[in-house]
Amino acid sequence: MKNVTCTSIFFILLFLPLNSCLAHFGVILPSKAVVEKQDEGHIELQLQFMHPYEYEFMDLERPEEFGVVIDGKRHDLTKFLDLRMVNSHKSWHTSFDVHMPGDHIFYMVPAPYWEQAEDTYIQHFTKVVVGAFGLEQGWNRPVGLKAEIVPLTRPYGLWSGNLFCGQVLFDGKPRPGASVEVEFYNSKKELHAPSPVFATQTLITDPNGNFCYAIPRAGWWGFAGLSSIPGAMKRDGRPVDLEIGAVIWVKATEVR
Repeated sequence: MKNVTCTSIFFILLFLPLNSCLAHFGVILPSKAVVEKQDEGHIELQLQFMHPYEYEFMDLERPEEFGVVIDGKRHDLTKFLDLRMVNSHKSWHTSFDVHMPGDHIFYMVPAPYWEQAEDTYIQHFTKVVVGAFGLEQGWNRPVGLKAEIVPLTRPYGLWSGNLFCGQVLFDGKPRPGASVEVEFYNSKKELHAPSPVFATQTLITDPNGNFCYAIPRAGWWGFAGLSSIPGAMKRDGRPVDLEIGAVIWVKATEVR
């Protein structure tokens, strides 16, 4: 009986859809990570929910909140979001004109997403930092999200090969022992993993909630610090878990 059970489990895993094992990421992708001149301040922003390395999308319902923090002040931009369909899935788009010097921290609070394959809800609090006009102030300040990654390395102006470090916060407190998943935004399918395990890199935060990762190539990279709240949600009248993700996106440029 034991052999039959193990064999059955083997075949279940063998034919389990690959998507059920892929990492999820909230995404805020600006058209540029650094604004240097006043006449270059117009940026486009894409909001998505996806498997970045595989470039596979899930529906992102209208975010509960989307905004930008400038000089410590929050500005709600939710009403400026426009629905965009990407590969037949819902995503969102907006534009923003940068006028003030200093770091612009764009953030998103999405509605929880039901992931049937994992029998859990997923909610990724996502942010990205755009540096403006050379005034490097604000990038290492928390936004005040339920979960977030506070950069310990300036999150823009990065070379490929740079070491990016951050601190995972949950309810404003450092999260030791948290799993941090790292993926490349592989929109052009330029990276080809020799096996699925290479698609998502995994780190564990230290006792202070800190982590570091050496960025191996140019492009956008997502970091997701994960926590789980057992029984936080209801589905069909029964309690189910809620995965909380603290996500930040950074762009590296090739050394030339």
